Amino acid sequence: MILEDYRNERLRKLEELRTRGIDVYPSKSHRNTKIADILNHFDEKDGQEVTVVGRIVAIRSFGKLVFLKIRDYFGEIQVFMRAGEPAPEGLLGAKDIKLLDTGDFIEATGKVGKTQTGEISVFSDYVRLLTKTLRPLPEQFTNKEERYRRRYVDMNVNPEVRERLVRRSKFWQATRDFMNSHGFTEINIPVLEHTTGGADAAPFVTHMNALDEDFYLRISHELPLKRLLGGGFEKVYDIGPRFRNEGVDDEHLPEHIAFEAYSAYENYEDGMKFYEEMIKYVCMQTWGTLQFNVGGFEIDLDCEWPRIKYSDLLMEKFGVDVFNPNRAQLIQILLENWDAKDLKREAFVAKLENTTTPHLIDDVWKLIRKTSAGPYWLVEEPLSLSPLAKKSADNPLVTERFHPIIAGTEMGNGFSELNDPLDQLARFEEQQSARDAGDEEAQMLDMDFVEMLEYGMPPACGWGNSERNFWLLEGVSGREAVPFPFVKSKEA
Repeated sequence: MILEDYRNERLRKLEELRTRGIDVYPSKSHRNTKIADILNHFDEKDGQEVTVVGRIVAIRSFGKLVFLKIRDYFGEIQVFMRAGEPAPEGLLGAKDIKLLDTGDFIEATGKVGKTQTGEISVFSDYVRLLTKTLRPLPEQFTNKEERYRRRYVDMNVNPEVRERLVRRSKFWQATRDFMNSHGFTEINIPVLEHTTGGADAAPFVTHMNALDEDFYLRISHELPLKRLLGGGFEKVYDIGPRFRNEGVDDEHLPEHIAFEAYSAYENYEDGMKFYEEMIKYVCMQTWGTLQFNVGGFEIDLDCEWPRIKYSDLLMEKFGVDVFNPNRAQLIQILLENWDAKDLKREAFVAKLENTTTPHLIDDVWKLIRKTSAGPYWLVEEPLSLSPLAKKSADNPLVTERFHPIIAGTEMGNGFSELNDPLDQLARFEEQQSARDAGDEEAQMLDMDFVEMLEYGMPPACGWGNSERNFWLLEGVSGREAVPFPFVKSKEA
C-alpha cells in the first residue's frame, strides 16, 4: 500500500470510531504510573492496578488474545488483552483491535503481572484512545535529508536521536550548574542589535517595523555582556542562540547555541584554570568520562593541559613568522594544501588574493589545528587577529588570548578583556577599514561600546564556547546534534 492508501484506511477507522461516540482526540489522560516505574520496580508493582499511556509500536492478535506493545518517554511495556464483554462507552476492547493502528496513542488500566512467557505486562480489559494517527511510522528511516526534514519521525524510528538531545540538554545544564555554583549570574541579553560585533562573521539583517530600522541578529554575546561589567556586575554569562550568515558543514550552523561568560578582576591565567575545570566537569556530567575517541583522535582530558604559543607553532610547522608575515609565503602554503572538494583552484586563488593577511595567517593555523589531537591551550595569538583582547605586558605584538585545542578544533575562546577605550577605538577603526574594503566578516565600529569603556570597565577575563563542543565529543555533525537541522523548504 502507498501512503495515501494507508491514510485513507486510517481516516475510515477514525470515522467509524466517531460514529461509535469515541473521542479520538481527548484532552485529558489519567496516567498514574510511568512504564519505567513498572519495569524497574516490578516486585513492588506486581498485582497493583495502574494506568499507563503510550504510543502503540506493535500489535499482535491470536484469536481472543491481543498483545499491544506501547512506548512512553521512559520505556516500553506490553498490554495484554483478552476478548470478553463489549467495551463500555468510550473504550475499546480486544474485539475492537482492528480500529487501532501502530502509532496510535492509548491509555490502558489494569493489573501489573507477567505472562506465561515471563514478560512484564499490564493486564487490561479495555483501552482508551488518546490520539488516532493518520500516517504510519516507517520501519526504517535512513535517508539523511528526510530524517532532517521530518525529525519527529526520525526520533521515533531512531530513538538514539532523541537520546542524543537529552545529552545535549545535560551538556548545557551542567554548564549552568558549574557557573552558578561559582557565583555567576545568568543575564539574557538582546538578540537584535543596531551594531553587531564580538566575532569575525557575516551577520543576518532584519527590519524592525516599529522603529523602521534595520537590525542585526547577534553574532556574539560579547559586547552586551561586557557592558554589564561596566554597569557593575562582576560575574555574568548568557546561554542562547547566535546567528552567523555562513555555510553549513560538520562544524558550522548559521544558527546555534553558544555560551559566553565574563568575570571582573581576573585575567587569562585565571581563565585557563577555571575553564579547564569547567570543561572537565561538563564532560563528566554529560558522558561520564574524560576519555574520547573523536575523528580518529584518542583524547584524554584527565591531565593538566600544556600551553603552546601561536607563533611557535606556525614557525615550527611552516616556517611562518607571524610578526613579519610574508603574504606570498602564506598563499603558497595554502595553495599547496588546497582541497578541490572546497573550491575550484581558480576560485580558490581569487579568494586568497582578496583575503587579508591576518586571515591568511589564521587559515594557515587551521591547517595545523586540524591535525592536533590535544588537549592543549593555544596562547599568545597575534594582536592583528584579536581586536578585543588585551595586549600582553611582556610582548605588545601578542594578546592574552587562549583557546583549548582538542581533536582538531578550537573548543572555546577566551582572553583578558581589552578595557582601554583609546586602544579599543583604534582596533575598531582598523577593523572597520577592512570591512569598508570588502571584508564582510571584519568587525563593525561600535561607538557606544567605546563610550562605555570611557566610563570605565574593570579588568576582566572573558570566555565563550558553542555547542560545537557537544557535537565534537558526541562524534556527530552539527546537523545530527540539533533537534531541527537546516534544510531547504519543501512542501510536505
